[in-house]
Amino acid sequence: MTLDFRNVNMLWASVLVETLAQCGLRTVIICPGSRSAPLAIAFAQHPTLEAIPILDERSASFFALGLARRTGLPVALVCTSGTAGANFYPAVIEAHESRVPLLLLTADCPPESLHCHAGQAVDQVHLYSHYPNWQVDLALPVAEPQMLAYLRQTVIQGWERSLHGTPGPVHFNLPFREPLAPTLDPQVADLAQWFDEPLFFQGVQPQPAEHPGERACLDSALLEEWRGCDRGLIIAGPAIPACALTYCRAVGVLSQHLGWPVLAEGLSPLRNYLSLNPFLISTYDIVLRNPDLAAQLKPSFILRLGELPTSKMLRLWIQALSVPQWIVEPSDHNVDPLHSSAIHLRTTIEAIAQGLFQFSVLPDSPVSKPYTHYWLNLELSLRQVIAHTFQQQEIQSKSASSEMALNESKIAWVLSQSLPPQTPLFISNSMPVRDIELFWQPGQLEVQPYFNRGANGIEGILSCALGVTHHRQGVLLTGDLALLHDTNGFLIQPHWQGHLTIVLVNNNGGGIFEMLPVASFDPPFETFFVTSQRADFAQICAAYQVEHVIIQSWKDLVARLNPLPITGIRVLEVRCNRKADAQWRKDTLARLSSNFSATVTQLNIR
Repeated sequence: MTLDFRNVNMLWASVLVETLAQCGLRTVIICPGSRSAPLAIAFAQHPTLEAIPILDERSASFFALGLARRTGLPVALVCTSGTAGANFYPAVIEAHESRVPLLLLTADCPPESLHCHAGQAVDQVHLYSHYPNWQVDLALPVAEPQMLAYLRQTVIQGWERSLHGTPGPVHFNLPFREPLAPTLDPQVADLAQWFDEPLFFQGVQPQPAEHPGERACLDSALLEEWRGCDRGLIIAGPAIPACALTYCRAVGVLSQHLGWPVLAEGLSPLRNYLSLNPFLISTYDIVLRNPDLAAQLKPSFILRLGELPTSKMLRLWIQALSVPQWIVEPSDHNVDPLHSSAIHLRTTIEAIAQGLFQFSVLPDSPVSKPYTHYWLNLELSLRQVIAHTFQQQEIQSKSASSEMALNESKIAWVLSQSLPPQTPLFISNSMPVRDIELFWQPGQLEVQPYFNRGANGIEGILSCALGVTHHRQGVLLTGDLALLHDTNGFLIQPHWQGHLTIVLVNNNGGGIFEMLPVASFDPPFETFFVTSQRADFAQICAAYQVEHVIIQSWKDLVARLNPLPITGIRVLEVRCNRKADAQWRKDTLARLSSNFSATVTQLNIR
């Protein structure tokens, strides 16, 4: 028997835990506290669940977010009453915005302790506003069959609401009266003699993750309309599909069937399965900086997959176009910040590709169209120029000091060619995602990018990356401020299994602000925007017993990336010059895009 009949709180908590386990829960993150003791004990004692203790609630919530993002299954979070649950809030917002299932279990004081200045008692009802998919303030524990059945069914509903329809967070608020420890209550203990546990749980079935849109069919008339378009364009945004290979194959099938190029965001796995898509374009941001090219490349139709790529140049270009657009997005979210007249197709690219097989219209070889070849010629030329630029940069910098020799933007280019195949790569917000989009070279490494682009914050980056790489080997690319914002994530290490290499870009501040107009206004720019720091990361790592290495050269970085260690956490610190790198980006992007001005008028794709 898995239920705990020592007292009413333990019985209540064990019913909840067993119900979640039978629904399919695998992992729970437990933050310390008194009011949550019944939940913590019930989870920790369950024979099939992995229970991980994490001190810091914000770090715990982002760790859970990372793990749930990777597995597609809810991860449970437990905390005590008071302000503890408030620390989950940033991760709840990110989970909502990026459609990741989470179960938030906040212990609470009983009603008589509220609104009277009792210790650690705050109003926790609707603590996370409208961000949860569903939220419930559960009844106080009662050792009665009907109330236990109410608890069981409510928990099942919460599990389902976190997964089905549009995945997201679900909040259970759980009040407990004392005793909070598992002391013996003879009246509750007597219930064990007649309670039929198998009968009680017989209706609880595993509830796997749903993949919305899998059975949705693409209208054949719409498909024929697309096929007749000679200037169509597929734009693939950030994506963490359940199966990267299936997703990339589906995009490749559609692209080759229609003969349309695919503008693939760096945060999409598409760039890492290049053989599946011969029409893939990665240099669109640079191309569209040239106004003549941008005008020449106006499409007739646009098919957008998921959210828009990060590129501001691409967004501005799309916004200025008056052409029919379709958005493939299976959830009920509005993923169109441009507020265009696009038609939302509530399906998946996998379902669309499957429909092509049903219509029996797949060509024997990729369809060839001049518009696509124009894009591909630009892509090939720019990739060669980018590679030459970084290679020359390395030659020219050999005589410079090690700190000045390492250019921040080149890190993305090096990673795209150096990581072990199928490495999970977590990419921090701000400049890392932009350098990945600009300079990540397409290839065949099958790297899966992970990221927090729901709300685009820098909080919890380390913890989330540790969640993604739990029981895995992976890499985190992050800046100095984002890492400093979440150093408590290192506290997870004793209870974490796997390996994480952190490629730390240390440019003493927020480099992304150097790219914005506000950089021209100092003061207050340096103090209030860049927030320069002089932290000694070697000492920080030593405090957490984390390995730390200062990278001296690109050869040194490549050697440490492949192969990756099996266990532990280490920081590879790449020291860069923030202002010099910002100026390099501006100059290089302008030079690359202007190189085509003389040849644009000679190209005819109309």
